[in-house]
Amino acid sequence: MPAERDRDWISQTDHRFAKRCLPLMLANQSGWWILNRSSFRAVWNGRNGRDDLVLSTAAGAEPGWAESHFGYGVITFSIPVLFRTPPGYDLLVRGPANLPKDGVQALEGLVEADWSAATFTMNWKMTRAFEPIQFDVGEPICMIVPQRRTELEEFAPRLLALSDDAGLQGRHQSWSDSRAGFLREQPGSDSYAGQLHYFRGEDVDGAKHVDDHRLRRSLRPFTPDPTETETETETGGH
Repeated sequence: MPAERDRDWISQTDHRFAKRCLPLMLANQSGWWILNRSSFRAVWNGRNGRDDLVLSTAAGAEPGWAESHFGYGVITFSIPVLFRTPPGYDLLVRGPANLPKDGVQALEGLVEADWSAATFTMNWKMTRAFEPIQFDVGEPICMIVPQRRTELEEFAPRLLALSDDAGLQGRHQSWSDSRAGFLREQPGSDSYAGQLHYFRGEDVDGAKHVDDHRLRRSLRPFTPDPTETETETETGGH
């Protein structure tokens, strides 16, 4: 399913000010979630063996996709779906964006899903021994994000002095002065609460520089193919 825009912890911030952080909100929606199918509790004793991580359910049943496969306090979810991306696109497999879970950390992997016939696993590393960690039914356990394979390598990063671009330097100084003035006038306030220039896609003087500024993302959900007979799911069109 497309990743949800809202997070409980964001809604619980004072005056919900975190919702005014547009980069945060867009990142929330930048991929598709895979949801947990079975509730279970994980307890790790801090050692490295596979048996040192115990997964249990209230009814004593198997904990769905989850198991202790690698040891070292790693919970492994075997995702029973074969994803296929368009040629030249990888699949970034990561934890749900901006959804922290105390006591356990989502690990990330990059899968060449345009050719591989293998499924992948989603792994979470326990970070605290002897503290039970609960995973509930319907909880997002994985976020998948297609990436063009050579895109990062095409960037050629450089370090330049801001003074090399007088126009940009002036615009940045105007923003910096405006933000500093706002915080002086309203001490303790967050700049996102009262200054919405970036949210509106404009500089502090109201100038707009792009036509494709976004306030949200609208990812399409996975749709079943009525002719499909195998467990294969498309993450992009051909």
